[in-house]
Amino acid sequence: MADPLAPSSSSHSSASTHIDPTSPSSKDTTSPPHVDVALAEKEFESLRRELTRTSSLHRTITGQKDPEKGDGGDEDDFDLLEYMTDSNARRGEHGFRRKALGVVWSGLTVTGAGGMKIFIRTFPDAIKEFLLSPVFMILKHTSLFTPKPKNLLSEFDGCAKPGEMVLVLGRPGSGCTTFLKTIANQRGGYLSVDGDVSYGGIPAEVMGKQYRGEVVYNQEDDVHQATLTVGQTIKFALSTKTPGKRLPAQTRQLFQQQVMDLLLKMLGISHTRDTMVGSAFVRGVSGGERKRVSIAEMMAARASVCSWDNSSRGLDASTALDYAKSLRIITDVFSMTTFVSLYQAGEGIYDQFDKVLVIDEGQQVYFGPAKEARAYMVGLGFEDLPRQTSADYLTGCTDPNERHLDPSRDPSTVPTTAARLAEAYRSSKIYSTMQVEKEAFMAQIEREKKDQEEFEAAVREDKRKGVGKKSPYTVSIFTQVQSLVVRQLQIKLQNKLELYVSFATAVIVALISGSVYLQLPQSSAGAFTRGGVIFISILFNAFQAFNELPTQMMGRAIMWKHQRFAFYPPAALSLAATLADAPISCFQILIFSIIVYFMAGLASGAGAFFTFYIVVLGGFFSLAAFFRLLGTMCANYDVAARLASILITLMITYSGYLIPVYSMKRWLFWIYYINPLNYAFQAAMENEFGRIDLTCDGSYITPYNVGGLTKYPTDLGPNQVCTLLGSTPGSNVVPGRDYIKAAFEYDVGDLWLNFGITIIFFLAFNIIQAYAVDKFKHGADAPQINVFRKEDNETKELNGKLQDNKAAFRRGEAEQDLSNLIETRKPFTWENLCYTVPVPGGHRQLLDNVFGYVKPGTVTALMGASGAGKTTLLDVLANRKNVGVIGGTVLIAGRPIGKDFQRGTAYVEQLDTHEHTATIREAFRFSAYLRQPAHVSKEDKDKYVEDVIQLLELEDLADAMIGFPGFGLDVEARKRVTIGVELASKPQLLLFLDEPTSGLDGQSAFNIVRFLRKLAAAGQAILVTVHQPNSLLFEHMDRLLLLKSGGRTVYFGDIGKDSNVIRSYFAKNGALCPENANPAEYMLEAIGAGSRRQVGKKDWADIWRDSEELVEVQAQIQALKAEGLKIEESSDASLQKEYSSTFQHQLAVVSRRTMTAFWRSPDYGFTRLFNHISIALCVGLTFLNLGNSVAALQYRVFAIFFVTVLPAIIISQVEPTFIMGRNIFIRESSSKMYSQIVFALAQLAAEIPYSILCAVAFYLLFYFPMGFNMEPSRAGYQFGVIFVTEFFAVTLGQAVGALAPTILIAAMANPFLLVIFSLFCGVTIPPISMPYFWRSWMYQLDPFTRIISGMVSTELHGLEIKCLAREFHVFEPPTGQTCADWAGEFVAIAGGYLQNPTASTACEYCQYSVGDEFYRNLGISFSTRQRDLGILVAFTIFNAIVTVIASRFLVSFSDEQLAKLKSQLQAAHVAAPTFESSGAGGKYGVQGDWMKDMKEYWEDGFDCMNQAPQFTALLPQPAPSPPFKMHFVHSRSSSPNARPLLLLHGWPGSFLEFLEVVKILEKSGDFHCVSPSMPGYAFSDAPPLDREFGLEEVARLMNELMLGLGYSDRFFQSGGIAGVGEKFQAWTDVNPTKDELLTNLTLWWLTDTYATSIYPYRHLGTGRPQDPKWYINKPTGFSSFAKEIAPTPRRWAAQSCDLVFYRYHDKGGHFAAMEQPELLAQDVREFLETVWPMAGKGQV
Repeated sequence: MADPLAPSSSSHSSASTHIDPTSPSSKDTTSPPHVDVALAEKEFESLRRELTRTSSLHRTITGQKDPEKGDGGDEDDFDLLEYMTDSNARRGEHGFRRKALGVVWSGLTVTGAGGMKIFIRTFPDAIKEFLLSPVFMILKHTSLFTPKPKNLLSEFDGCAKPGEMVLVLGRPGSGCTTFLKTIANQRGGYLSVDGDVSYGGIPAEVMGKQYRGEVVYNQEDDVHQATLTVGQTIKFALSTKTPGKRLPAQTRQLFQQQVMDLLLKMLGISHTRDTMVGSAFVRGVSGGERKRVSIAEMMAARASVCSWDNSSRGLDASTALDYAKSLRIITDVFSMTTFVSLYQAGEGIYDQFDKVLVIDEGQQVYFGPAKEARAYMVGLGFEDLPRQTSADYLTGCTDPNERHLDPSRDPSTVPTTAARLAEAYRSSKIYSTMQVEKEAFMAQIEREKKDQEEFEAAVREDKRKGVGKKSPYTVSIFTQVQSLVVRQLQIKLQNKLELYVSFATAVIVALISGSVYLQLPQSSAGAFTRGGVIFISILFNAFQAFNELPTQMMGRAIMWKHQRFAFYPPAALSLAATLADAPISCFQILIFSIIVYFMAGLASGAGAFFTFYIVVLGGFFSLAAFFRLLGTMCANYDVAARLASILITLMITYSGYLIPVYSMKRWLFWIYYINPLNYAFQAAMENEFGRIDLTCDGSYITPYNVGGLTKYPTDLGPNQVCTLLGSTPGSNVVPGRDYIKAAFEYDVGDLWLNFGITIIFFLAFNIIQAYAVDKFKHGADAPQINVFRKEDNETKELNGKLQDNKAAFRRGEAEQDLSNLIETRKPFTWENLCYTVPVPGGHRQLLDNVFGYVKPGTVTALMGASGAGKTTLLDVLANRKNVGVIGGTVLIAGRPIGKDFQRGTAYVEQLDTHEHTATIREAFRFSAYLRQPAHVSKEDKDKYVEDVIQLLELEDLADAMIGFPGFGLDVEARKRVTIGVELASKPQLLLFLDEPTSGLDGQSAFNIVRFLRKLAAAGQAILVTVHQPNSLLFEHMDRLLLLKSGGRTVYFGDIGKDSNVIRSYFAKNGALCPENANPAEYMLEAIGAGSRRQVGKKDWADIWRDSEELVEVQAQIQALKAEGLKIEESSDASLQKEYSSTFQHQLAVVSRRTMTAFWRSPDYGFTRLFNHISIALCVGLTFLNLGNSVAALQYRVFAIFFVTVLPAIIISQVEPTFIMGRNIFIRESSSKMYSQIVFALAQLAAEIPYSILCAVAFYLLFYFPMGFNMEPSRAGYQFGVIFVTEFFAVTLGQAVGALAPTILIAAMANPFLLVIFSLFCGVTIPPISMPYFWRSWMYQLDPFTRIISGMVSTELHGLEIKCLAREFHVFEPPTGQTCADWAGEFVAIAGGYLQNPTASTACEYCQYSVGDEFYRNLGISFSTRQRDLGILVAFTIFNAIVTVIASRFLVSFSDEQLAKLKSQLQAAHVAAPTFESSGAGGKYGVQGDWMKDMKEYWEDGFDCMNQAPQFTALLPQPAPSPPFKMHFVHSRSSSPNARPLLLLHGWPGSFLEFLEVVKILEKSGDFHCVSPSMPGYAFSDAPPLDREFGLEEVARLMNELMLGLGYSDRFFQSGGIAGVGEKFQAWTDVNPTKDELLTNLTLWWLTDTYATSIYPYRHLGTGRPQDPKWYINKPTGFSSFAKEIAPTPRRWAAQSCDLVFYRYHDKGGHFAAMEQPELLAQDVREFLETVWPMAGKGQV
C-alpha cells in the first residue's frame, strides 16, 4: 500500500488539491474526469463516521469491543477517508515527499511457450530423462529444443497516471494475469517480454533492480504460513517495511501498531488478529478472511504501483465493494497507480475505476474511460443487455457463447474474433484519444523530472540506516534477519505438538542409547563401544537436521512472494532459519548430550563434556546447512531426497568409523576428506580418547583362559600379547591417543583443527546457499501449464462426440436431457439449529436457532457477510462437523437422517481438493463408480459422466490432469471439476454447494447458476452459498437464507421475480432498496455487513425473530415434515448401507486409481529406484571383491548392515505419500465413497510393483560385486531377505504414516525407530555387551536382528578365513615350548589357527579360521536362518495390520463414530433460554411474598428450583417415606389432548429396572418418557441410540466411546473420578459446565444426595461382554460433585418436556422402591392421570 501514513508532497498538503494539468479532467473532455477526493467524499458517505482517527485508535488501545464482532468492534466507526486525509495532511506538514509513479506501456508483447500438447509424465519417462539428461543438456542450447513461441499479449499500448485505477477484464485464459504480472515488472516464466514499459520515466530494468518493492503484484492464490496468526503475519510484513523517516514521536513499534490497526479495521478483520491464518489442511480463518490477509500483507508493502489479480475472490458483495472503495481512497489520497482484475464485479465496484482494459485471447480490444466502454461495445454492434453489470457485459462481448449481436446490424460487420476486435479498437476514436493522452503524459515526464526526483528522494528517505542507495529493500539485512528469526521462532513454538515430539524423541533415544552403553569400562572391552556411542551421538543429532528439508521446500512459494514485495532477500531467510533453530536445537542437544555422556560414563570433567557438546553441535549445524543447501539447489523434494540418500550413505560409510581411512579403496577415499561428518566424529573421538587410558584385559589378551583353562596368567604376562591396537609389548595399559592413532589414524592434537573444519563447512554451505538461492530460483517463476493423458481409442471417440455435441449445443440444435436425473424427491428441513465451538477462554456460538427448508426442485441461496456462518451451516446440515456441539433438529422427509444421507447428498466444498494425478474424466468416473447405486451398469455411469463433462463445458479439458495450483488446471477449471465430481455421484437427496462461483468470471458464474437451474428443474434440491451475485444471478434463486455475524437469521423466504418478495420484506421494515441497486448487495448493506452501519436501529435478526414470516416458515416446516412422512420409505436394503458399492468393488476401483497415481508420480518411483541403485553401487564399490581376511570378514558384516539402511530411505518417502493420500481420502470419505480399509489396502497394493523392482535392482548391484557366496541356495536366501526387507520397510512407513497426524511428526518419529532398530540388532554393540534388560527382549524383538542374523549366518557359514600379515597376533611362547605347546589348547577351544605351530618364537595367531567362529558368540546360528526369515515376514504382516487398523481408527473412529455418537447423544438436548435476573428488589428477587415470586417464575416458563437458586432453601426437603414423594409438575403443553413427553428424574438403582418402569408406562400409550440422566434413552417420536441399534449395541458403542477416550474398562469400578470433566471437555471441544458434559455425554444419572454410575464391564480387547451383569458403583467422595452437577438435567429437560416428574428420597429406601417396578409405574400413572388434566387447564 502506498504508506497508510504515506509520503505526501510538501507542496501538496492534501491530495484533494492536486489536479494533474494534463489529466483528462482539465484538458480532454473525452476522457473521464479524475476521481478526486470531493467526489470520493460524496460516494463514501456510507463509510464516514462521527469518530475521528484519534477516537478510533483510542478505542482500539483501550480495548473497547463490539460484543458481536469480538475484537475490533470499532470497525463500524472507522472512517478511512478521514483517517487517510488527516494522516496525509500531517505528513505533508512535516515535509514528507510523495511517491507518485505513472505507468506507460508501448508495444507490450509477451511470448510464452505453446503450440504443443504436453503429456502426463510417467515412471518410464523419469528413467529416460535421467539416462538421457546429458544429451538433453546439450540439445537444450540448440534450436531443436527451443519451445514453440506463443503470443500471450500482442502490442498493448496505454498509460495509467498517478491516482488512476484501471480495471482489467477478460475471460479466464485471455491474458489478464499475464498483463498484471508484466505491468508489475514480473517477467519470469515467459520466453520474452518485448516493447517498452516505464514507471514515471524509470525503465523497467532499473525499477526491478533498485525499486522492486515499489511495483508489486498480488496473486490470486493465498499463500501464507498457515500456523502464524493474522496479526503475526501482518506485523512481520510491516517490520520489514517500516520506513526510516516517520512522524515526530512515532517509534517503529507505534508505526507498526497503528498501520496494523488501520489495515485490520479497513478490511474488517480485527476480530481475527489472534486467529491462525490456516490453509487447506490447517484450520484457520475463513476463505474470505484469508483473502483479506493477502490484501493487507501487500498493502503493508507500501508500493506506488499495485497490481491486484482477482483479489476479491471469496469476499462477499459488501466486503468486495468496501475493498474497491478502500483502493479508490488510497489511490486518490496517495497518488498511487492501481491495476485490478476482478470477476463478477458489481456496478458499484465498476464505478470506482477510471479506465478499463478488455483483453481477448491476448489482444487489447479496449482500453479507455470506464464510463465509455459499454457504449463503445454497443457501437460495435453488440446488443446491450441492461440487466447485466458493465463488467460482465464487457467480458461477455468477448465470449462467442454468451454475446448477443444487435439484430438490426449485419452480423458480418460486427467484429467477432479477437483479431477483428483489436483492429476495430485501433481504428477507434478512443484509441486515438488514449494515444494522445499517453504521448502528453510521456512528454510531461520528460519535461518535468520533479515527480521522478521526488519519488527517488522519498524512497531514499524511507530506507533505514545500513541500506545501500541502490538496494530495493527498506530495512537493513540485520533487521530483516531479526524479523525473520522472530517469525521462524513463532512458527516453531506455536506448533507445540511437533516441538514435543522432537524433544521426546531426543530424550528417549538418549535414554535408550545411554542404557545400552551404560557405564562403559575404561578397558579394551570398552574401546570400540566408546566409538559406537560417540558415533550414535554425532549421527542422530546431525541427521535430525534432515527434517529441515521438506519444511524449507514447502515454504518456497512464500519466500518468493516476499522477495518480490522486497521484504527480504532469500539469503536472509537462510541465515534466519539457522539462527532460529539455534536456541531450540542447542537446548535439545544439550539434554541429549547430558543423558548419553554421563550414562555411558565417558571421560569425566567439565572440559571434556562441554568439548563433546560443542563438537556435536558443530556437526548438527554443519549438516543442517548442508541439507538447506541441498533443498535450495534441487527443483523438488523428490530430487533432493534422491541426492540426500546417496550422500547420507556416503557420509556414514566414509565417516572413518565403519572403515578406517587406510582400508578405503583408493579411488573413493577422497570422499572421506570432503565429509563434514568425518571431522565432527574425529574431533569427538580425539576429545574422548585423548583424556583416558585403557586397560588391556579379557579376550583382548592372547592367549587367555577360556573353556576351563587355567594355565594362562589373568593379567598380561610376558608370553601373552595385548591385541588392542596401539598397545606396546609388556604393558597392559594402552593410552587412548595411541589406540585411535593405530586404529583410525587420528591425532589428538588435531581436535580443534577438526572442529574448525566442521565450522568452515557450516559457513561454506551457508555462503553457497546464499548465492544458489538467487541463482536457481526454483519455484519462483513457473508458468502454469496443462498436461494431458495420451488418447487411446476409447477417449478419442469420446472426445470426438463431446466436440460434436458442443457444436450442436452452440447452434441450438440440441439440449441436454436431465429428466431422469432425480428418482426420489424428499423435503429437507431444519429447526432451532445451534452450533457452538471452543475458543480460547470459552466457547463461541456460530449458529443461533436457524430455521429453514429446501424443497425438491428449488435452489435455495445462502448469503451473508464473510464469517457469518454460511459454510458452517452447510457443514452442519451436511453432517460434516466433528468438532463442537450441535443442537436442533435436521430431518429429511420428516425423518432423522440415516446411514444413506451422506452418500445420497453431494457437497461441493469451497476448497478444491482432488487426486492431482487424475484427469477430469477419471475423477468423474471414480466418483460415479463408487457413489452411484451398485445396480447401475458401468456403461450407464460412463455415459452420465460424459453428460456432466458436457454440462460443465469441460470438453477441451476432459483428458487434462487436474494437477495442483501452479501446475495443471487453473482456478476456474478446478472449481468446475469440484462441482463435477459431486454431480457425477448423481445425488438423490440434496446438492450442497459452498461458493461454487467464487473465483469464476461473470459468464462462468452465470453458466454454473444456469446449470443449477437445469438440475432444479429435474427435481434436484439445492442449497448453495453465494458471495457476489449480480441481480441476474440472484433472480435465478428461488429462496434465500440470509445470515448475519453470529450465525443469526435475518431472512428466510422467497426471493420473487425482480426480487419483489424480499424487497417488500426489507421495505416493510425500513430498508427501501433503490430501483437501480443490486438487491443482493443492498441487503448486505442494510443489515450492516462489511463496514456499513445497518439501516434502522433494531437488530435485523431480532426483527426476523419477531416477524410473522418466521411463524409462516415454522408452519411450512411442519407441513413439509407431515408431507414427508407420507412418502413411503424405500424397501431397498442397499439404501441402508453405509457405502453404495461392495468392498470388492471399492478395492478394485480405488486400487486402480492409486496405481495410476503412482505411475503418474514418476519422481516418487524413480527416486526410490535411484536410491536403491545408488546405495547398492556405493556399498558394492566400497567393498568390491572382498577377500577372506579378518578385515574382509568384518566388512562383510558391515556391508550386510547396509541392508538395514534401506528402511530408513524407504519410509522417509512412503510416509509423505501415504499422508498426502490420506488427506484426499478424508475429503472423499465424508461422501462415503470407500472405507478406510480399502484406502490402506490400495496404498499397499500400489507399492508392490515398485518394491519388487527396487529389491531386484538393489540385490543385483549389491550382492555380486562384493563377491558374496554364489551357491544358489545361499544367494536365493539372501535375495529373499532383501525382498522381504523391502516390503517390511514399505509397510512400516505406511504404519507410521497412519499413526502420525502430519508429515513432519512422522519424519520426527523416524530417527527414533531407526536408531532403536540399529542399536539392538547386534552390529553396533554385540548382544553379549548389552545390559541384560535390553538383551533379554529388545534384541529378540528387533526386526533388524532377523535381517542381520539370517544374512550373516548365510554368508559366513563355512567361509574359510586367512589372516593377512598385519592381522596375526604375535606373542612369544615360554622358553623351550613351541607355539602349539603354549597356545594349542587355547586355539582348540577359542577357535582360529596358528600360522606357525612348530615355531618356538614369534607365534602368529589368527583369531578366526572359519566364518562361523565370528558369529558364534553373537547368538546367531545357521540352522535358525529360515526361522529368522519367517519372523521378518510376520513383522511385515503386523505392519500391514497396524496400517489398516490405524487408518480406520484415526479417520473413522475419531471423525465419524465419535461425531455420530455425539450428535445422537445430543439429539434430545435443547438449550435452555437464558434468564437474566434483574437483581435484588426486582422480579424474582424474593422480596416480601416469596410465593408470589415463585408463581411469576413458573408462569414465565422457568424451573424455579434450578434456575433461581434463591428458592432452593424454601422448598420442602426430601422425606424418607413413602418410598418416593412427588413435589410438583410443570406444564408447557398448549394442547391437553396431545400425547405428553414425560421427564422422569431421580431414579436410583439398576438401569435395567428403570427400563422396566419405562416400558410399562410406554405400553399404556399415554406418555412418551425421557430421562435426562440417560440421554441415549429418549422414548419419543424421534428416538436416538437405543431404537436404532438396540440395547446391546448401545452398550458396545458407549464402551467404544469410553475406550476411545483412553479410559480402561475398569475405570468406573476403580472409583477414580478426578479430572473426568476436563477429559470429557477436551474430547467434546466445547466448554460447558461439568454437569452438561456428564449428563449429556455419559450413561450417568445423578440425584441431590446420591450418585450412581452405571457402566457395562467388558474385557479390554475381546470386543465381547465379559459378563452380562451391569456393575453399579458408588464412588467415594462423590457427594459434593453430585450436588454441583445435579440441577442441570432438570434445567434443560424442564424446557424440553411437557411434564416434569421429580422424585426425592433419602439414602435409605430407594432400592426398595425399585424392586417393585409394576407398583412404581402404577403410582406414576395414577399421579399423572390426576395431574395431566389440571396441567392442560393451566393448573398446577
